[in-house]
Amino acid sequence: MPDTTPPHDEGPLTTPDGRYIVVRGRLWRTANPALAPEQRDALVHELMDARRTKKSVKGTEDAAAYAAARDRVDAAKHGLGERGPVWWTDGAPDYNRKLAKNTPYAEWFAGLDGGSDAGR
Repeated sequence: MPDTTPPHDEGPLTTPDGRYIVVRGRLWRTANPALAPEQRDALVHELMDARRTKKSVKGTEDAAAYAAARDRVDAAKHGLGERGPVWWTDGAPDYNRKLAKNTPYAEWFAGLDGGSDAGR
């Protein structure tokens, strides 16, 4: 399988199978690559808008608005495939939010500059 890890200045560190990005040693599920570009763009726009709304109401007395914004973030992430059922079909388990060193990606990760993605 080809190495899909970009050079350090070209975006996030990505596992060879493209299922996760690695941030501070932790795996985070990527968006479903099978999404149509228009659908992905709409979901990313909704996610960013929901995050802005969540930030703007955080710390206010409007608990309902904050909860609604959180629900919008969650729905967009589910739509993108970053949460909920996995988007791959080979039956492989989900290692979302796990430390890379504690997953089957450990050897691959350890071989990258000592297993560090500092600064990402």
